[in-house]
Amino acid sequence: MKILITGGSGFIGSYLAEYLLKNGHQVTIVDNLSTGRLANIRQIYRNENLEIHIDTIFNKKLMDSLIKNCEQVYHLAAAVGVRFIVDNPVQTIETNVAGTEIMIQLANQYKKKIFIASTSEVYGKANSLPFKEGTDRIYGSTNIRRWSYAEAKAIDEFLALAYWHEKKLPVVIGRLFNTIGPRQTGQYGMVVPRFVQQALLGHPITVYGDGKQSRCFTYVGDIVNALVKLMNEEKCIGEVYNIGSDKEITIMDLAKKIKKLTNSLSVIKLIPYNEAYEEGFEDMRRRVPDISKAKKDIGFEPKVPLDNILKEIIEYYKK
Repeated sequence: MKILITGGSGFIGSYLAEYLLKNGHQVTIVDNLSTGRLANIRQIYRNENLEIHIDTIFNKKLMDSLIKNCEQVYHLAAAVGVRFIVDNPVQTIETNVAGTEIMIQLANQYKKKIFIASTSEVYGKANSLPFKEGTDRIYGSTNIRRWSYAEAKAIDEFLALAYWHEKKLPVVIGRLFNTIGPRQTGQYGMVVPRFVQQALLGHPITVYGDGKQSRCFTYVGDIVNALVKLMNEEKCIGEVYNIGSDKEITIMDLAKKIKKLTNSLSVIKLIPYNEAYEEGFEDMRRRVPDISKAKKDIGFEPKVPLDNILKEIIEYYKK
């Protein structure tokens, strides 16, 4: 099968490309390297079934040609990471709204099945846990830049579902929850690689807020496996799925765990949100998915325990 991945040299995209190539598919990657890296795909760079375009999804002529000649599209290209989003609000909104619109329109033109990568951020400040796909969403003020990402991704979902209902474009939407693993960078605000790097270097492990906020972390390999199953299961067309672990840990406990696993002498330091990001920054206290829908439809079950994932990430950064 010929498969197109936008954002294919990013963290998740590179693992997806590797998985698809191992399973005999022809893969085309498009990435402008704004947050992706060629180093992420060096292990598959010379694969004869891989085609790479260092370009933007806003190149409509290129995207038209690539979508026309593929059978499936995984749209992962996006502005990601809280740090990146707060620092680059215009690029965040334009990429995540206008870029996705281009992808959906072209996929519809040729009626190609498309996966839209969404995010747990769309739940905003909702507190009816665990989050079900139909949970009501609550957002903060438009003056708080971090909500632009959640709003943009929600618009992506609305648009994709509209094309399914009105034009019968085969779309699948996955809301990803805190995916982690080797290759992920802490440069854009991702907490686990940031903590690991700080611990290994003996720098203070900087926990934002009071550290009592909790998250659920999932191994990238488990996520990739779920994405492929979603795209290959007919009943998933026109549906939204939570994809992630439902095992919670506070950010303070995560910092302590990483400090212990690295045998680090680093101190754990609390940093107020307004110093870390922006004045008035808002965060979610808990973010826990209900994954029963994905379990029912594709047998999704995260398999790799958090300690195992962290050890693998630590070894990656040691090297």
